[in-house]
Amino acid sequence: MDNHYPDLATVARRHTAGVLTLTLNRPESRNAMSLVMVEELLLSLRQAEADCAVRIVVLRGAGGQFCSGGDIKDMAAARMRPISEGVDPIAAVSARFGQLCLAYARTPLAVIAVLEGSVMGGGFGLACVADVALATTDTHFRLPETSLGLVPAQIAPFLVERLGYSEAKRLAVTGGQLNAQQALQLRLIHELHADSTNLDQALQATIAKIKMCAPGAIAATKSLIARARLTPVQDLIDDAACVFAAAARGTEGIEGGNAFLQKRKANWAQ
Repeated sequence: MDNHYPDLATVARRHTAGVLTLTLNRPESRNAMSLVMVEELLLSLRQAEADCAVRIVVLRGAGGQFCSGGDIKDMAAARMRPISEGVDPIAAVSARFGQLCLAYARTPLAVIAVLEGSVMGGGFGLACVADVALATTDTHFRLPETSLGLVPAQIAPFLVERLGYSEAKRLAVTGGQLNAQQALQLRLIHELHADSTNLDQALQATIAKIKMCAPGAIAATKSLIARARLTPVQDLIDDAACVFAAAARGTEGIEGGNAFLQKRKANWAQ
């Protein structure tokens, strides 16, 4: 193990063989997401993106739970602070979580979410931004905001991105409660497994598949797919051609072609 990522106050970190595992580590609150945790997750992602040894980020929770949503203590504290110079403390808390979701949604690294127990509110949002989401059959998902008189404000764009407009709206107006099978049917998650042992085996299989793909090609593909959601096809043709040409002329493209012809693994898959 090559672990040069020490644990933080609310996030346990382990780096081994190109995989940085970030474990939300507040089991006493079912890993409720505090402001400290948001900052630590952002810091960890920035460090991972700057570390050429990291190819994959895994998000999971301690104690058999993923995340029970935002920490109500932080929201209560923000509500007690006055609006100063046009800045609402509650809005600032919300925006920071939105920045977290966006950072993980748009990172060039591959992101896997390993989901168990409760996946609520902000945890639901993190599940939506992961490239691959794996869960156990007893995992339960909920968007409780509207039932509490609140709005899933920062999660909303990622709900639409993951589930589509119709399902996102349905979940929001019904206080969305899903069991694991329903989450699979909606493609909120991509795989469902019987227990934690099978879940860990599935995680390792997913990691192995990702490692067979070139990291630079993954980053470029994620960026192009993100643009393709909102850009007419005709407006992407030339840009996509340039992206493809850069990859084909680059070291990964040359190595990938040589590896194919020589019937061997590419150097990034060793």
